[in-house]
This record gives sequence, structure tokens and C-alpha cells, in this order.
Amino acid sequence: MSKAIVLDKQLKKSSEIDLPQSYNEIKEHNLYLYIKSYLASLRSNTAKAKNRGEVSGGGKKPWSQKGGGRARAGSITSPVFVGGGVSHGPSNNRNYNLKVNKKQKRLALEFALKQKAEAGKLYLVDSVEVASGKTKDAFSMFKTLNERSVLFVAQMSNENTFLAFRNLKDCYLVDANELNAYLVAAFRSVVMEKAVFDEIIQANK
Repeated sequence: MSKAIVLDKQLKKSSEIDLPQSYNEIKEHNLYLYIKSYLASLRSNTAKAKNRGEVSGGGKKPWSQKGGGRARAGSITSPVFVGGGVSHGPSNNRNYNLKVNKKQKRLALEFALKQKAEAGKLYLVDSVEVASGKTKDAFSMFKTLNERSVLFVAQMSNENTFLAFRNLKDCYLVDANELNAYLVAAFRSVVMEKAVFDEIIQANK
């Protein structure tokens, strides 16, 4: 059974919470589809090559059709000429988006959380708030966990907490409505407020 580790205010282990049994039945393919879709949506789609109709020039036939001993040619914009258009080149009107339905998104997130729980890297805390807004206080929290990289998930972070985590390397703070399977999978461990965890569990019922 996958378990989430509950931490006290000193970020020490105090107890464990079992993840629902249904999480063990989720297929990894859901996570694969979501990550593939997420990364595809990040593509800038700026690659563009001019075809023969977009290259300037070509109004005059380069040479006579016959008598020159050369192959016939109608325009210097042809792809066979240096400086001519590109055949089948990239176009910036391509749509890279891949559709993933709501159920697959939910299953992907649940599977990613299950993976973290199985590895002992899913932590629950009462709050990730840094009231002082100081980076050193956020860093102290990160250092105490002794993890390579950490995703902090808050129900609704305030400005001070955001500022405290903003410049930290290997740390990232997100609100519950921004949480997704890609972020969970990308970080070594996840520190989540209990309220957020309870919402995710209830959504499956």
C-alpha cells in the first residue's frame, strides 16, 4: 500500500496516510499521455521555411526552353536553385497540441502521486507558508527535508511565501489549481498541504 508521510512543524515524520486502493490500479500510460501532451503544448512553433511561392524574384524565365543544352527551368525560385524555395519545409501554422481528456489528466496526477508515495517522497504538512517572506527561511525548510529537488504545493500561497521561494534553486512553489502530473513527476519529492491532498483524494470518490 502506498503511503504519504505526514510531517510535523519541525518537518519530522509524525505519521503516515494510506493512498486509496484504486491508485494501485491506474495504468502508467495515463502519465505518459499527459506528459507527452504537456511538453507538446510548450513547443514555440516558430520554425518556418519559405516555399517557392514566397521567395522573392523568379519573374523571368532563367533561360530559353530549348537550345542551351541545359535542363529546362521556369523560375529561379525552384527548389533546385541555390536561394530558391524549400520543398516540404517547416511551417509555423502547425498545431502541436495533443488532446488529453479530464479523466486522463486526473489519473495521470494520481499515478504520479502514487509513484512518489511508493518512493517515500510524498510529504504532507499543515502549511508551507513562509510568513517572513525571506528566502533564507524557505531555504531552511528545503534544507531540513534533505531532498535533491522539491515541489511545494499550497492551497493558496500568499505574496510573502511566493517571494521566499521565487529565487531558490531546485525548489518550486505552486498553488493547488496549478498542480499537474508533469510537475509531480519532474521533482524528486513533493511537499503538499494536507488540505490539497484531501481535495485530490475526495475528487476520486
